[in-house]
Amino acid sequence: MIVYNKSLLDNTLFVDEASSLKESGFIDPAQYQTIIGELSTLKRHKNILIRLGFFLLGKFLYSSICGMLSIFSINFENFNDEILLFVYSIIGFVGIEFLAKQKFYGFGLDDAFLLGAQLLLFLGVGITTKGNFLAVFITIAAASIISYLRYIYLSSALLFSLGLTGSLAYLMFEFGDIGKSILPFVLMLFSGLLYFSAKIALKNIKLPYYSKGIELVNSFSLILFYLSGNYLVVRELSVLLLKKEIPATQEISFALFFYAFTIIVPAFYLVYSLIKKDKIMLWIGFLGLAFSIFTILYYHHILLPEEALTISGLALFVFTYFSIKKIKNNETGLTFLPDRFSNSNSQLNLETIVIASQFGLQPEINQEESPIKFGGGGFSGGGSTGEY
Repeated sequence: MIVYNKSLLDNTLFVDEASSLKESGFIDPAQYQTIIGELSTLKRHKNILIRLGFFLLGKFLYSSICGMLSIFSINFENFNDEILLFVYSIIGFVGIEFLAKQKFYGFGLDDAFLLGAQLLLFLGVGITTKGNFLAVFITIAAASIISYLRYIYLSSALLFSLGLTGSLAYLMFEFGDIGKSILPFVLMLFSGLLYFSAKIALKNIKLPYYSKGIELVNSFSLILFYLSGNYLVVRELSVLLLKKEIPATQEISFALFFYAFTIIVPAFYLVYSLIKKDKIMLWIGFLGLAFSIFTILYYHHILLPEEALTISGLALFVFTYFSIKKIKNNETGLTFLPDRFSNSNSQLNLETIVIASQFGLQPEINQEESPIKFGGGGFSGGGSTGEY
């Protein structure tokens, strides 16, 4: 299924690990240069700016090919313009196949052809079905999972997650107001199944190339689960989908449940992430907690802004203090020890500058020893012993 040569793909992953080990100080630059000199890898750019430049170049090339084809199609009468979108999409997939055979992976040019082919396919389905979003999202999910399995791009894994979620949502819309009313609970159940499915897949995975995509789906399911029960999201979507206004003094159905959900889930993420040493869940928990505070204060002005900030800061300080106490001696997973896989020299230099500026410390100047050696002479003068 994978379009790339497995040996080259393995070498590329191996070089990535070697680069990480070099940056963290486990191997020296000479060893790293020996590794990359001995292994043949796929052609790519890790510098985001260079990759973006080639992406723009690829978009220009792709649009030029499609534009030339559009000029030729003008000469044909009664030509269905909708078919052109699918033709353009096929050109994009042919382009990514060609570039993959030429060993391009994450180079920028291939990104342009793959994303362009996918977006044109989705647009073509949307126009052909006259705006049937269910068909569009099903196409997004199907095309994205096939693209990810073949080309291993994280963008396709993200599109697959969005397409699957959108397909379920629009399928529930087919049941009318009942489906829209129970949509939050359906999405909660769906995100839970997606999370545990991703966990099982990570444990049983045999091809390491797909691990990052599964981790992305795992993180997506955590975010989706929280947003599915967040009070602000549920209330505003109820107004949008059911097309009826809810007075500010009136609560939605199951309001107490959604309020509790909004507060408990981020707190659970934070505690569970510390127990399981899951850094991604920890970040999601922090962001969810911040959004929960915003949600509560958006509808209930129970505190002045300065009071809310003070209490939030105290709560964050207490949580941070006890978290550091728990993880400061961990050797693996979440730890308060310095991360060897991140360069902290700049932080250490900054600390040195701050300390020096606060205490007025001056750097010690080592004076160079004079190359002229004065020995003992028999006469008075520089270097003599004063004896005759």
